Amino acid sequence: MTASATLLPEAPPAKLRIESVSKTFHGTRGDVLALDTTTLTVDEGEFVCLVGPSGCGKSTLLNLVAGLDTPTTGRLLMDGKTITSPGSERMMMFQEHALFPWLDVIGNVLFGLKLKPGLNAKERVEVAKYYLKLVGLERVMKSSIHELSGGMRQRVALARSLAPNPRVLLMDEPFAALDAMTREQLYADLQKISAAQKKTVLFVTHNVREAVCLGDRVILFSPNPGRIREQFKIDLPRPRDINDPALSVLAGEITRALKSHTSAPADE
Repeated sequence: MTASATLLPEAPPAKLRIESVSKTFHGTRGDVLALDTTTLTVDEGEFVCLVGPSGCGKSTLLNLVAGLDTPTTGRLLMDGKTITSPGSERMMMFQEHALFPWLDVIGNVLFGLKLKPGLNAKERVEVAKYYLKLVGLERVMKSSIHELSGGMRQRVALARSLAPNPRVLLMDEPFAALDAMTREQLYADLQKISAAQKKTVLFVTHNVREAVCLGDRVILFSPNPGRIREQFKIDLPRPRDINDPALSVLAGEITRALKSHTSAPADE
């Protein structure tokens, strides 16, 4: 199969709509336009990766979709309804696992289920066990967080994010601090979970190869101010291996496009 990246036309109406969104931060040294007039749509069940150097507005956009911040101009919609605050239908997973060290593994996942109404205590435990099994941690559910490796902690964080059954999963460089072998295993796990759960995923990364491995689409951002420059559809079959030569060729093509828009390229 010949790897190719296809430049996309404007996407049709979708689950998530980001319409002419800008975000300006006001500081003691003046105003900073972090995100400039950004328009993007994300389809139901689509895995979209946002790629670009630091300061290009990727995480700012993710926070806006999460409802953790509000746009200066424009609007964000989910299923046609304006996003104005955080909600259990949109769950965020960060680079740092942000787990509670005083709770055991299953306790951390149960904490996430507080956002899911209508479940009794027994049902919450069953849901927590299901998602821990999904991420391969059913045998350590009673372990303390400090007993786990970095990769296992991120699995707990992933289970906690998935347990409330959000319709959209927002992931901000969740694997950046992990070693290469652990990342590769998590790439395989996330692809399997994404296919089984059919979640809509918005995934921020600096790493183009990671984006090509995981995404249905890769969105390229450039900084000063943060703007979308190009969008690429990823047609490689799944499951994908980040060491696949065809994937590397495609990542190289996208990296060259990214370099043409910025002097601070992302990692290939």
